[in-house]
Amino acid sequence: MPEHYDTLETRDPEERERALFAALPAHLAHAKKNAPGWTRILADVDAGEVTSRAALARLPVTRKSDLPGLQKAERPLGGLNAVPVGELGRIFASPGPIYDAQGRGRDGSRLARALFAAGFRAGDLTVNTFSYHFTPAGSMLESGALALGCTVVPTGVGQTEMQVATIGDLRANAYMGTPSFLKLIVEKADELGADIASLKKAAVGAEYLPPALRASMRGRGIHVTQSYASADLGLIAYESEAMEGMILDEALILEIVRPGTGDPVREGEVGEIVITSFNADYPLIRFGTGDLSAVLPGISPCGRTNTRIRGWMGRADQTTKVRGMFVQPSQIAEVVKRHREIAKARLVVDNPGGADRMILHCEVAAEGEALKAAIEVSLREITKLRGEVAFGKPGELANDGKVIEDARKYE
Repeated sequence: MPEHYDTLETRDPEERERALFAALPAHLAHAKKNAPGWTRILADVDAGEVTSRAALARLPVTRKSDLPGLQKAERPLGGLNAVPVGELGRIFASPGPIYDAQGRGRDGSRLARALFAAGFRAGDLTVNTFSYHFTPAGSMLESGALALGCTVVPTGVGQTEMQVATIGDLRANAYMGTPSFLKLIVEKADELGADIASLKKAAVGAEYLPPALRASMRGRGIHVTQSYASADLGLIAYESEAMEGMILDEALILEIVRPGTGDPVREGEVGEIVITSFNADYPLIRFGTGDLSAVLPGISPCGRTNTRIRGWMGRADQTTKVRGMFVQPSQIAEVVKRHREIAKARLVVDNPGGADRMILHCEVAAEGEALKAAIEVSLREITKLRGEVAFGKPGELANDGKVIEDARKYE
């Protein structure tokens, strides 16, 4: 039985990098030519010159939070689709509302790779408890499982007693859904005295997987593996049997940028996940997911050689309201750009005595009252709010991706 989904997973990392950036210029040219939204966004970009990470980092970031505005201005997909709407396979609707496109190809969201790493194989009988209504998870996982040759039982969400009965009657050996719903099904089976011992593997996602839950499922003989995907991008990263970080999908270019900017962080530093996908129907170029993570060093012990990330580590959109005014990570980034002496900064908002206070903590090599005063002026000009500045040495601020920390306490 093969250990990997295909040979792409075990390529030399430099070979993978060369292949991705060799394909990028033509992909950008395709997006500019066929998608009106990308024609506008990339108007000043010469696609033929974007052949390196440095060149890619100069392109604008389009964030998920931008999609409702873009789509409202140009129905239905903000002009980001590179084929007519009538040639797409599905359009999903997520809260916002945000509409996401999927092409007609087999396993369009590329979930088969993650399911293979989770141990799913042809002939497995899997219950798919993700929703099939409006949002894409149910269809995405089903397409991946079918591509592997699995048989799918589309159970959807809810009705735990019926879920238990279905697993028991069909002797289903695999589960797809959220970890919390898996827990509910197992608990309901215990309550009913039902036999679901046939269940041996679970591919979970869409929410946090507590280590204790994974361990408890393992104790029952259920191997649980998680993946990280989104409606717009499909599969982003997935766990393998090594359980050491999440491995990037082969069809993507990953960048980790400082929240509120398009600037890549140092390797290992926490920042926002920005993805460039090679989806010809719905290209997304420097697409900011709004999720935080960091790159892990080295290669997975499972033999897959692609970049690994630490998984989901929170949200990058840390916009906070202070004294009636919104303060955004991009504003803090602008303060840092004005003062080259600042290596890194974090705005902490608290409320001693009940009144909001802002303190901008800055890592600097050398302190000085003149520098502090200048930064305070910049902070006031950019945010329209008064704030204090506190200095620290390089490396003192936590590596957690936070640019704005809301530390206010309320009685």
